[in-house]
Amino acid sequence: MFDLDQTIKDRHSTRKFLSQPVPRALLDEALALAQLAPSNSNIQPWRLVFAQGGCRDRLQEALLNLAKQQPPYSFGLPSAFQHYRQELGAQVYGAMGITRDDKANRQLAVLRNYEFFGAPIVGIVCMHQDLGVADALSVGMYLQTLVLCLTARGIGTCVEVSLAAYPEIIRSKLNIPPELLIICGLAVGYSDPDFPANHLHINRESVEKNVSFQGD
Repeated sequence: MFDLDQTIKDRHSTRKFLSQPVPRALLDEALALAQLAPSNSNIQPWRLVFAQGGCRDRLQEALLNLAKQQPPYSFGLPSAFQHYRQELGAQVYGAMGITRDDKANRQLAVLRNYEFFGAPIVGIVCMHQDLGVADALSVGMYLQTLVLCLTARGIGTCVEVSLAAYPEIIRSKLNIPPELLIICGLAVGYSDPDFPANHLHINRESVEKNVSFQGD
């Protein structure tokens, strides 16, 4: 059994992985537990396609080639929320020694998303296109459960929304059917302990900003 509180505190976005392979038995344990996540009407709408080995490498090559030709689409945020992305970028790039005006290295850092930060396994998280917000919530609960189960076993992860910018490449390389909506990627592997950005403690708002109690 694992310490849930400590596992939640230990979880972070790994932005550089070791090439060390992840034992299939540990991945299977985490997947079996994640399958117990709650879902609307018990639909269990999550679909997860993993790529490793040569399949992973071919996907990386295709994504990098396209990202270099067509700059990655940045999923927009309303102006009132943009400062969160800016603050996160300042922390992550700062830990990597990349200044705000260093456009060349910032671009290289963005392209590392499509190398899955060196992770030996990348998962593509999907759900059926006919499902709605409640089902996307279910997928999110599944994904968080999986990430925590992997963290408890010493395995690092990074949820990559950026991969959804190029769905057709992913579909073609992984034979994902058109009725499945590609939501995000999940890089999986062992965290590189020598990479400074892997030791960041990203700022969080106070509970009071996000939660309120009403009534007696």
